[in-house]
Amino acid sequence: MDLDVSLPDLANSSDDPSPEPGTPPGTPPESDAHLPGELKRSQPLSIQASRKLREEELRASSLPAIPNPFPELCSPPSQSPILGVPSSGRGFLSRDSSGSHVVKVYSEDGASRSVEVTADATARHVCEMLVQRTHALSDESWGLVECHPHLALERGLEDHESVVEVQASWSVGGDSRFVFRKNFAKYELFKSSPHSLFPEVMVSSCLDTNTRMTHEEFIQNFLNAGSCPEIQGFLQLRGSGRKLWKRFYCFLRRSGLYYSTKGTSKDPRHLQYVADVNESNVYLVTQGRKLYGLPTDFGFCVKVRDLTLTPQPLTPDSVLLPNKLRSPKGLRVFCSEDEQSRSCWVAAFRLFKYGMQLYKNYQQMQSRRIRPSWFGPTPLRSVSDNTLVAMDFSGHAGRVIENPREALSAALEEAQAWRKKTNHRYSLPTPCPGSTLSSVIHRSQPWFHGRISREDTQRLIGQQGLVDGVFLVRESQRNPQGFVLSLCHLQKVKHYLILPSEEEGRLYFSMDEGQTRFTDLLQLVEFHQLNRGILPCPLRHCCTRVAL
Repeated sequence: MDLDVSLPDLANSSDDPSPEPGTPPGTPPESDAHLPGELKRSQPLSIQASRKLREEELRASSLPAIPNPFPELCSPPSQSPILGVPSSGRGFLSRDSSGSHVVKVYSEDGASRSVEVTADATARHVCEMLVQRTHALSDESWGLVECHPHLALERGLEDHESVVEVQASWSVGGDSRFVFRKNFAKYELFKSSPHSLFPEVMVSSCLDTNTRMTHEEFIQNFLNAGSCPEIQGFLQLRGSGRKLWKRFYCFLRRSGLYYSTKGTSKDPRHLQYVADVNESNVYLVTQGRKLYGLPTDFGFCVKVRDLTLTPQPLTPDSVLLPNKLRSPKGLRVFCSEDEQSRSCWVAAFRLFKYGMQLYKNYQQMQSRRIRPSWFGPTPLRSVSDNTLVAMDFSGHAGRVIENPREALSAALEEAQAWRKKTNHRYSLPTPCPGSTLSSVIHRSQPWFHGRISREDTQRLIGQQGLVDGVFLVRESQRNPQGFVLSLCHLQKVKHYLILPSEEEGRLYFSMDEGQTRFTDLLQLVEFHQLNRGILPCPLRHCCTRVAL
């Protein structure tokens, strides 16, 4: 059946009255005659729209084609980044669901930088982009931290998490943000001994079998869905409508987090369900005593993943306690006895939730350390780089070093010899000892933080991970000529005083009253990176900050 109808036919069919029977086609209808004193009824007139359209088409075809300089203004609203309604106002500009997004990232000094990412960009991709733009040293310790200052909560994003999805859960107009900083504790559970991070008294399998497992067996039990060790221990929590904190015996299983209402009983009748591991995220509480009234400084929070974090209105309890926050619905705040217990709960929560994916992230990080990967294809090496080889000139004739280990040791020996010559030259007496390079060379190092307080030092090291060997050097507040080496060991920050001394016109630095002397702070740090000395552990990770 042919349904092709032209525009004039449609106009005539809708506007013209039906002809009477017997009237020849094309005959106009008879109009009513004017009668004096009568009103003429208006009749619809047919407008020849097709003629005007054809004239405009002919006129437009005769003109040359001019490109539209603003195609985004003429596109549909769903595709226009200017006229389209944004999908959400979470702090980033959304162009479309599959296009690019602008994410704002902050540094530890409060500065910010906006980066354009795709909708499926992960936290690792954003970190690599920021490392490349800030010309920082690329390593696996850089990470993005999700911070909620109004609730004093923060957590480190996993490498595979989508940045756009995490930011979409934030409230509009809030102060939630991403912070770019070091996180040395991210993969420490795969590096250190499991018994240092997971005490035997908190692991159910260790209590039941009383056998000492190896590191690989312990981690594999966590990653294996069939055999999951259970984390258990005392935690303090506050129920709804309560102001006092009470100790409960808690259990963390793959099915969720529970606490016992009757001592340490594991009877299902006495277990109270708290949160689902797969549908929740775990956060560290940064100001627990001030905002939540925690009995200790080692608090953490379990939040439902789809819960939007918004500031809560005033309640009668908040009026009575102006400095205390009421936990919003969907947030459960816990308080542990010490830092080791809190680290155990948080690490076990991550392993129960992500499992093998977390271990894959660690393996990918290890492969990136061997061969760093940037965006796009790997750049080709230049001809001059390909022609460089390791040479040994210790004998009568030079030879090519083919063994990579031998080449590395030769490079280290050459660097140490150059370092000794440089130290000797810089440590010679000069007319102005204060202007020597040995007294100011430390100011250009990433581990030197100038004049910061003891409290800021402990906070900075705690934010970047309480891992053995994390350190920084700062100026002493009590001794104007001295320095302080702050070192983390066994999840506690210890401080060691460095005093300068002068002998025969040369300036030295020592931490043991002159028994071991160093020409400058750089030599002192390099020595303790290889040797423990008087320290409880060698210096492993320097606590550094980068400006965006």
